[in-house]
Amino acid sequence: MSLGAIAINLILPAPVLIVEDDMQVRLRLENLLLQFGYKIDALIFAASLSEARAQLSDQPVALALIDIGLPDGSGIDLISELNTSDPGLSILVISAWATEDVILGALRAGAVGYVLKERDDLEIAIALRSVLRGGAPIDPFIAKRIIDELPSKALEKDGDNKDLCQQVLTARENQILLLVADGLGNKDIADHLSLSRYTVECHIKHIYRKLAVSSRTRAIHAARERGLLK
Repeated sequence: MSLGAIAINLILPAPVLIVEDDMQVRLRLENLLLQFGYKIDALIFAASLSEARAQLSDQPVALALIDIGLPDGSGIDLISELNTSDPGLSILVISAWATEDVILGALRAGAVGYVLKERDDLEIAIALRSVLRGGAPIDPFIAKRIIDELPSKALEKDGDNKDLCQQVLTARENQILLLVADGLGNKDIADHLSLSRYTVECHIKHIYRKLAVSSRTRAIHAARERGLLK
């Protein structure tokens, strides 16, 4: 799949804030955004928290790509500030940090997705596309860790076995929920997991019932509130 094909029919919210102190990574992200169809004057760059805050004092942004390890502090602080001022702002973390406390901290602060810098351009472009389509992309490495930990964490949080039977998602449901959050449709999920579309639809109905919701957006929101999806 080419980057041009990934960007077809996307709405490009602007301006975009890119907070990154590594010039090579910054140029890489700039190139990807230009290939998506952005103009250079729609991109705002900052190499530190102080620079980002100064930029934000002059104008609001419609999308933010934020690194975690910055010269004057943690990008998580900026994510929290952005989320407080504009809860609807899409914030994607692109970082080399892969520790659980940092990942969960960023997601809890308000990031909608988290992808590692080590991924190639195509993988980062797919994550960007997902954010632009309203999804919540999670790096596969991070998603696997979340899936592995969800059952035990859910059991620790709730001692009522009867409630657990109704509220805790199965491993397959967790897997499908993460793909839903990544912006994939039922057919794409079916192809990805080698399942029939009917089977995927049944799983999604079970997820809706357990979370007491009626749409994908509400399922993602409810799962995050319950700690099933960070």
